[in-house]
Amino acid sequence: MSTFFSRKAYMLLLALFTLFVGVDCASAQDDEIAKTTLVKVGDVAPDFTVTMFDGEQLTLSKLKGKVVLVNFWATWCPPCREELTHVEKEIIEAFEGKDFVFLPISRGEKRETVEKFRKKMGYSFPMGLDPDQSIFNKFASNYIPRNFLIGKDGRIAYISVGFDEAEFQALIAEIKKAL
Repeated sequence: MSTFFSRKAYMLLLALFTLFVGVDCASAQDDEIAKTTLVKVGDVAPDFTVTMFDGEQLTLSKLKGKVVLVNFWATWCPPCREELTHVEKEIIEAFEGKDFVFLPISRGEKRETVEKFRKKMGYSFPMGLDPDQSIFNKFASNYIPRNFLIGKDGRIAYISVGFDEAEFQALIAEIKKAL
């Protein structure tokens, strides 16, 4: 009986330790993400002009009056790749015909790298290129994927970092709310 109690007590202590350490790690990670986020919800989104994959130039301020989802990603980033697999059906097709623009911007990569990735994945939706990270650096200094939802008024309505199903569904809910 004492062995059973000891094992039970050990498991309880281990679970509590893991819970508290996990909370501390998550809190530290949240603090680090906050420190690297250069804009906040409610701020006017920094203006930029991005060269799209097809060579077109797109300026954010010219999209005022539409809801814009700026998504920073990279081909080497597993969470970015996972997020992009959901985008076509759950965002692009879902909001087609609405005052909405999905604007994925490849951070820090050459056009050739993005081109190979697009072919491999079969993506045909528009993508922006930010090889020197000058656009990304107006919004954040680290961590991708990052989403900045910009309302029709040109202000940041929602920010997310990373990818998981709950985060992605919250992002979709925020897009619906902004529309």
